[in-house]
Amino acid sequence: MNVPTVRTAFFVSDGTGITAETLGHSLLTQFEGVKLRQVRMPFTNTAEKVRECAARISQAAREDGLRPVVFSTLVEPDLNAILRQADALYLSFFETFIAPLEAELGLKSTHTIGRFHSSTDSNSYKDRIEAINYTLGHDDGITNKGLEEADVILVGVSRCGKTPTSLYLAMQFGLKAANYPLIPEDFERRALPEGLDKHRQKLFGLTIQPDRLQAIRTERRPNSRYAALENCRHEVAEAEKLMRKEGIRWLDSSTKSIEEISTTIMQEIKLERSSY
Repeated sequence: MNVPTVRTAFFVSDGTGITAETLGHSLLTQFEGVKLRQVRMPFTNTAEKVRECAARISQAAREDGLRPVVFSTLVEPDLNAILRQADALYLSFFETFIAPLEAELGLKSTHTIGRFHSSTDSNSYKDRIEAINYTLGHDDGITNKGLEEADVILVGVSRCGKTPTSLYLAMQFGLKAANYPLIPEDFERRALPEGLDKHRQKLFGLTIQPDRLQAIRTERRPNSRYAALENCRHEVAEAEKLMRKEGIRWLDSSTKSIEEISTTIMQEIKLERSSY
């Protein structure tokens, strides 16, 4: 049986590297069976740093016996030219897309480094920071004050993905997301947590497969009733029964990424915000 060969993928940027990594991952996921060692190289914004990066890329080519794949969002043409000399498949997002856009728009790009992430004084940036603070202050049912400001309120059993989804919605889209756990007391009362009923139009539920929930809870509290499979089955069944009774839209988070969950929530509740 042949062992899959590992090659290195570099994500090179003159900024944080988030854009290069996100776009690179989107392309790489289209190829099954490829084993990649991934390296992010942010703030590569001087000729000296780019030369060091190029040397590291060429070294990886020698060690792997295969050319690395380089995803770059470097803006400066001169820096791109240096990096292109490395022994690698070099994919420059700016070189690929800027020239056609310049031709179509009849304008020259400013070639400004970090333009995408430099809007710290913009209203959208301030809205995002406000949304993050709101979401942190309304995590796990901390308070029901200010729920009228929420864009969405997530409900579901403990550890089904409410907190990471709430934070993603806040950080990525500037949405104020509160979340509440559904607990045994709610199931006994057959009612939502206090204060949520009047915000029904903002509610969205998450559920999860019991075996997946058990695995997650076991990492947190092993050998506990909280993590026992039978208890997980009971809580999930009761939560789904309650959400069904209250007419709350919900989805199973077991095999979905946070990005998929968040996109579904935004479509279902018709939330429209721009990415940052």
